[in-house]
Amino acid sequence: MALDPDAPRRRPPTDAEARALASSLRLRILRMCLDEPRTNAQLAERLGMAPATVLHHVRTLTDTGFLEALPAERGRRGSRPRPYRATGKSWWLDGGANANTLVQAFIDGVSRVPPGEDVPMARLGLRLSPEEQAELAERLQALADEYARRPPTPGGRPVSLFMAVHPDTDRD
Repeated sequence: MALDPDAPRRRPPTDAEARALASSLRLRILRMCLDEPRTNAQLAERLGMAPATVLHHVRTLTDTGFLEALPAERGRRGSRPRPYRATGKSWWLDGGANANTLVQAFIDGVSRVPPGEDVPMARLGLRLSPEEQAELAERLQALADEYARRPPTPGGRPVSLFMAVHPDTDRD
């Protein structure tokens, strides 16, 4: 199957992009703006934070191209709230966010899943050569990239995927 020449390609992040993704809060903001645009006030309310604090993070994400500012809307009493939408750019960066930030964003997200909700998880210990480990990581990445390229399913349920192939520090 030939790849679409206009499809995004993986690349290393710039220093500014890596700094922007170094916050689990910013990763959460990107998730919140993935399916529907949200204003700074909506993000602040959802995060339980001061709008000024959230605006700092929104501006960082906008300045680095992770969020796109949409035209301002008409608000109450003449206000002009501006919605922001995630661009999906973060997925196509190799090593954009560090492992601790990604793990913290994962923990933050999973901790808010309602009790009784099914969250399939697995942890598998393997013993692989460096080549086999690289093959596993490449195959998992290719599968995730395939799904990332798919358009959102109308009426579909929002889900997240977290994956890590890492050295097992509990075994020799």
